[in-house]
Amino acid sequence: MADKPFPNFEDEKESSRTPQPEKADPSGRRQSVALNIVQNPLKRTTREQTVLDAQAFAESNGMPEHAALFGRAALVARDGDKFEMVDELQQDERDALIYERDHKWHGPFMLWYSISLCAIGAATQGWDQTGSNGANLSFPQAFGLTNEAGEVVPGREEWIVGVINAIIFLTAGLIGAFIVDPLNHWFGRRGEIFITACILTATPIGSGFAQSWQGLFAARFVMGIGIGAKNATVPIYSAEMAPARIRGALVMFWQLWVVAGIFLGFCANVIVKDTGSISWRLQLGSAFIPSFILGIGIFFCPESPRWLMKHGKIAKGYNSMRRLRAHPIIGARDFYYSYIIYKEELKLARGAGYFARLWDCFAVPRIRRANYGASTVMIGQQMCGINIISFYSSSIFVRAGYTPVQALYASLGYGAIQVIATIPTLFLIDTKGRRTLTLITFPLMAIFLLAAGLSLLKTTGSKGEQIGPVVLFVYLFTIMYSLGEGPVAFQYSAEVFPTIQREQGMAWAVCINNTFAGILSLTFPRMNSVMTPTGAFGFYAGLNLAAWFMVFCFVRETKQLTLEELDQVFSVPTRKFLSHELTVWLPWFLKRYILRKNIPKPPLILEKEEKVDKMFEE
Repeated sequence: MADKPFPNFEDEKESSRTPQPEKADPSGRRQSVALNIVQNPLKRTTREQTVLDAQAFAESNGMPEHAALFGRAALVARDGDKFEMVDELQQDERDALIYERDHKWHGPFMLWYSISLCAIGAATQGWDQTGSNGANLSFPQAFGLTNEAGEVVPGREEWIVGVINAIIFLTAGLIGAFIVDPLNHWFGRRGEIFITACILTATPIGSGFAQSWQGLFAARFVMGIGIGAKNATVPIYSAEMAPARIRGALVMFWQLWVVAGIFLGFCANVIVKDTGSISWRLQLGSAFIPSFILGIGIFFCPESPRWLMKHGKIAKGYNSMRRLRAHPIIGARDFYYSYIIYKEELKLARGAGYFARLWDCFAVPRIRRANYGASTVMIGQQMCGINIISFYSSSIFVRAGYTPVQALYASLGYGAIQVIATIPTLFLIDTKGRRTLTLITFPLMAIFLLAAGLSLLKTTGSKGEQIGPVVLFVYLFTIMYSLGEGPVAFQYSAEVFPTIQREQGMAWAVCINNTFAGILSLTFPRMNSVMTPTGAFGFYAGLNLAAWFMVFCFVRETKQLTLEELDQVFSVPTRKFLSHELTVWLPWFLKRYILRKNIPKPPLILEKEEKVDKMFEE
């Protein structure tokens, strides 16, 4: 079907370039729905000028054959949910948009392939964690770090075991995260992922062949650099490809495959447990498998449309977006809207150099507020204590009374629980939201972790009576983590920063996450010895409550908003946001759900303009 022509708008008066301000609603209904409205920047101009601008965009960027398509796409992006009222649309375009609206999970093969491949890359981190988890039972003996009873010698040897476990996270946070920007700049998202996949294929194999603890340390030092660079890029790559309506669920495949990697790592630990003195080598070395798949598969993925846009490759960016969307009108709509917001972001950018853009993450108010939220969920993932289980569950279960083999199977159960409990969050994260899930689950994690620690004090009765409650509460704690903080951390951090600061923002967030993971891994063996497991569990239970308070203060809801609309979410000053949450939302919540009073819900701090307009029409 030929493109439907547009009327000739060239003779429109110059005044059409300036949108007329909307008249305020004298009844104040708009303010009663939300205190701040997420506005569509395309509505700053008239419909006619929007079409002209979009056509000029296509023609000036080497896509004259798509000029009419971009004109129609701009109207769709401008009118949002009212796209059916755009008369210029062709019937196949209208049908595609209706199908997209009514079938949330519809998407082309390339979208699902690319997201799934990135998710496989996430399994590397989980597998590395659990490989060392099982290897902790035997590699200290191989390197002479244990006494005659097979226990790690208190003092120096405990710190050696801790630093071998921790080094991949310390180098990930302090080195790997900060080489993301130059790697992305020179090689693109795909190229950077391929380079890190090569590193993460070679270093687990090198770990398996280590002949001393120093050699193992060196291999894991380099491995951490690859992990940090990969962790900062893959979630961004996924977020930049995913449609807004299901971005949370698609990018959450990252967390699902991190826990799948944890489970597969525990499976590998169990499979090779009877191989004798080389079991720990196989446990560490097997982590190369997902990285090898990632390195091969990434060649068939398109480059990130937003990365191409950022580097001036507009036509290639649209072609990439077109491969990731079910119809050209959908691809043109998403790409053009991203470009409009990107140009707005450039007006606010204060510096073009690496360190200038990194400083913007702390100096520019909108970016600083996003940084508060991302840093909060990232450090919260370590404060909750989940990684003392991921890193040391086998050692904890042995200390509780299990044999090494039983401890491996109990850890396998922990990995399976984490995978199963993460699946429901695929559907909850874009409906209940990121903030809501973390606020609900942090208090429950504190309760279950404290209960697990107290259960370790029981020393009478059968072995089942002693160990059963510990395992039960660890599993319940894991379920709560998998429904909230687990999937939210990387998902939230990958989406909240504007395009021009996305690498720097994500690098800082990954630095926070991995550095504190390294500190946790380094200190837990000594903490476990000095404070006892009960004291260590109680300490992290208290940190869960502190993390809940931080989430309440700094994490803003981002569900079902485009990456571009999030600019307005973080334009609300922190003081205003906190004032609303403390004086409006919290009192309503306590009266409604604690005192059980049937009172109306207060106005939101922020709502999308299309939803507000729809409420008025109803």
